[in-house]
Amino acid sequence: MTTYLYLSLIPQALIASMLPPEDFGAYFSVGSAKRSRGQALFFSVDRAQLDAGDFPLDYLDERCVAHTDGSPKRSLYLSIYRVLEKVPLAALTALHLVTDDGRVLTLSPSEFAPDGEERAHLYQEFCPVQPRVVSSLDPSGFTSFITDSSQPVHVPRIVFAELTLGNLKNNVDALEIDNLPYPNIGHLRDCLRELAADPSKPTKTVLRQMTQEVLFRTIRNGFFVGDADGIVAFTMPSQDELEREHFAWWRSAQSAFGY
Repeated sequence: MTTYLYLSLIPQALIASMLPPEDFGAYFSVGSAKRSRGQALFFSVDRAQLDAGDFPLDYLDERCVAHTDGSPKRSLYLSIYRVLEKVPLAALTALHLVTDDGRVLTLSPSEFAPDGEERAHLYQEFCPVQPRVVSSLDPSGFTSFITDSSQPVHVPRIVFAELTLGNLKNNVDALEIDNLPYPNIGHLRDCLRELAADPSKPTKTVLRQMTQEVLFRTIRNGFFVGDADGIVAFTMPSQDELEREHFAWWRSAQSAFGY
């Protein structure tokens, strides 16, 4: 059987499995006994690009084997600490978004392409930290800022998504906000005002930590992973494409509650 490697973001871990992404996503989200539910986000990882000194790959070969009845090994944890920074960006071959009933949407990596808009941004960080912030920086600039080791507060690498701000992106006082599903819109407006009032402050924390499930329908353009050396984008399909080609996943994603 083929052995796959996955980098989970919730929680952060490197996991080996004999299940392909669709099956692993369903297993990781729902469980084998169907008694638990929870969203999952994980990357497929190219083993050939890993440094054997960072991960116990010999242990993987020894322990990730089929059961005596021939059934596949579902999961084998290889690392749970500072995993993201040890996996090269080029080793991340796909990002899988899993709803709490086990539906999987797979996104492919691509070069980051700025949209050219001058506007505020709302970012949800996923790994290795989980604040939600507003920023005047585009995804590439935000990545460079948050991974700058010359700054007192930084991380070696970051995974985050850009969330929609609706009409607030250009007008913090907009009355029509397209039913944005975020808690405490007044606080979000205040954060955007503070950001606009101080050009020397590139970010402002809105929430210190993500506390509930991801509302996939609020993802504006996609997910990003990057460090001081660069950024890789995992672009979300358009709503039309989601409805036409990924309807089961999209319907499940829309059933999630607010966060």
